[in-house]
Amino acid sequence: MSTTAAHERGSDREMLDIRPLAGALGAELWAAGGGPLDVTTLDAAGAAAIREALCAHHVVVIREQQMDAADVACFGRRFGELERHPYLGGTSEEPEVVPVIKEPHETVNFGGGWHSEMSFLECPPMATALYAVEVPSFGGDTLFANQQAAYTGLSDTMKRFAEGLSAVHSAARQYGRRGDSDRYAGQRSSMKVQVSDEAHAQLKHPVVRTHPETGAKALYVNRAFTETISGMHRHESKALLEMLWSHAVGEQFTCRVRWEPGTLTMWDNRSVQHYALNDYHGQRRHMLRVTIAGDRPR
Repeated sequence: MSTTAAHERGSDREMLDIRPLAGALGAELWAAGGGPLDVTTLDAAGAAAIREALCAHHVVVIREQQMDAADVACFGRRFGELERHPYLGGTSEEPEVVPVIKEPHETVNFGGGWHSEMSFLECPPMATALYAVEVPSFGGDTLFANQQAAYTGLSDTMKRFAEGLSAVHSAARQYGRRGDSDRYAGQRSSMKVQVSDEAHAQLKHPVVRTHPETGAKALYVNRAFTETISGMHRHESKALLEMLWSHAVGEQFTCRVRWEPGTLTMWDNRSVQHYALNDYHGQRRHMLRVTIAGDRPR
């Protein structure tokens, strides 16, 4: 059953028909009359409505779009400054728009593991928008996990303990020398990936971050980019991270997005992790990805 935003808070979302995907997070967005939105004609009020829905539902899915790289970039700019990925090449026309492609002969996909978008940066992206150009006949879905719900699901004792911790993040395992991109280069040749020594740089973020727009607290550790808990022995850090990583992506915190050609999905990197499933071998998947600049986790 759909939920009109007029019943939620009488805000800008009254122009949207919001259809939840799962109990934990996620919603499809349609025009208030039930038809598809046209994000290529989005005005300031429409962008505000989508942003409000994003903060409330963490992942928003907009179907039946017709977009090229310029349209994806334009959509992203409605929500903030776009940023270039430090290790992935963009299109020639829109350098901030990254083509995410897996060809039928390739065996390794991009984003195939739970992670929070570029948490190795001092200011990780606020949000990501991903548009489906071509999708396989089956498979290729994306999973999302609500990290605010994951934080809430901890015991009060663990919440207090985690709030006092910080963790070291790095891109080394993904984009450093002998990292995944280096080892799997021949199996993911369609992606323009730069392997760099700079990926080994480390920085700290809080284990529990506060959303700058809603004030909600969320876990902020992920398998791809979080290396250690600061101030702990290695075995202590490993044990705690393993527990938090597993807890954070529990089934009760997740939703699943099934892609169709023309689907545009946007997610809030301040409150979710995501996982691109690699279950469509022998088929092509072509997406366009853009990230919107964020602030330093606090």
